[in-house]
Order: sequence, then structure tokens, then C-alpha cells
Amino acid sequence: MILKLLREGLGRLVMFFDWLTRPKPVQRTPEQQRLVEEQLKGMKLYQLKACPFCIKTRRALYRLNLPIETRDVQRGSPWREELEQGGGRIQVPCLRIESDGQDVWMYESGDIIRFLEQRFGAETGNVHSNSQSGSSPSERS
Repeated sequence: MILKLLREGLGRLVMFFDWLTRPKPVQRTPEQQRLVEEQLKGMKLYQLKACPFCIKTRRALYRLNLPIETRDVQRGSPWREELEQGGGRIQVPCLRIESDGQDVWMYESGDIIRFLEQRFGAETGNVHSNSQSGSSPSERS
């Protein structure tokens, strides 16, 4: 009980500092942002609000200006069951990428961030005009 309260309190503290130090988002033209958002429709981020690795991933989403749907996988959540059945395990963060009728479940915050930066990063000017462009993540299930 005490450990759970401590973990929750520290998670909330990390969330507060994340909010205080949030990076500036990438600026795109409205047309570029529309293209990005179209490509994001098949992506979902399974996460827990106070998880440090999820916070790290959400910071990258904010910085890259990627409005990906997030799904909280707390105990009792239908998203938790979906993550376990589809991805094979309950581990967050997990990016689900739906493409051509197939799902790829990408775990590990570093891998997720690297994939998103390669595909949508401002430094390279990558805004692909179709969903098949960019790096292809390795399938994990």
C-alpha cells in the first residue's frame, strides 16, 4: 500500500515537471499538419499516465506535434485487455500501428520515439505523402 502511494506520488511529480518543462512543438504548414494527422489515424499509444517511459514518449509526441490517440491501460480498462491480446503482453508504452489490415505492436519508448522522429521529424523535413513511406517498424508480438 505504501509502495503504491509512493509510486503514484512520484509519478504525479514527474508529470508536473513534464508540464513545467514541456518542449516547444514543431511548426508545420496547415497542409503538412493535415498530411501528418492523416497518417496518424492508424496509430494508437497504449500508456499509463504516470509511467516515466510513457511520459518520455508523450513529450516526444508533443515536441513532434503528433496528435496520436492515447489509450490508458489501467487495471479494468478494455484497452489493457486489447493490448495483451493484440500485442502479446502488458507493457507500456506500446505504439500500435495499423496498416494494410495488419497490426504492428512496437514496445520500448526509445524505439517508438526513433520511429516517429524518422517518419515525422522536423530536422529532416519528413512529412510523407502516403502511409507507406518512412521507416517500417519491426513487428513484435
